[in-house]
Amino acid sequence: MKPDVEDLAHDLRLVTGALIRSVEGGNTLPPITGAVLGLLARRGAMTSSDLAALRRVRPQTMAVTVKELLEAGYLATAPHPVDGRKILLDLTARGRTAVLADREGRVRRIADGLGAGLSDADLQTLARAVPVLARLVDDLGGAIDEPLVNA
Repeated sequence: MKPDVEDLAHDLRLVTGALIRSVEGGNTLPPITGAVLGLLARRGAMTSSDLAALRRVRPQTMAVTVKELLEAGYLATAPHPVDGRKILLDLTARGRTAVLADREGRVRRIADGLGAGLSDADLQTLARAVPVLARLVDDLGGAIDEPLVNA
């Protein structure tokens, strides 16, 4: 029997939201810091305006965050190769280390949960669901910025 799409959408929203919140509780970086560093890690160097647009915040708000990340040693600046009026932001070694440690912590937390009480059949079901969820993300206009391991 085909599930009701509204009911399935409701349940997916609840479960994915709860999963994300349960994993983010162990983040080593504050949410905004992790989001900005993660964007730079996935997409490469960009301007503060680019970051603001991707995060859907005002440029002034992003400027404050960028200033803090520069002062913390997470970011470095470089001249824009095409427009000399712009400055590119990119991760420093410290920034790259921080974002990778944060990601690894989230992956470890999920892996611990997967290994703690799920049966082999449950794990196989989840493995089959990942490509389906990836297609859903694509259909909704989203993007997965890193390659899937088991796709």
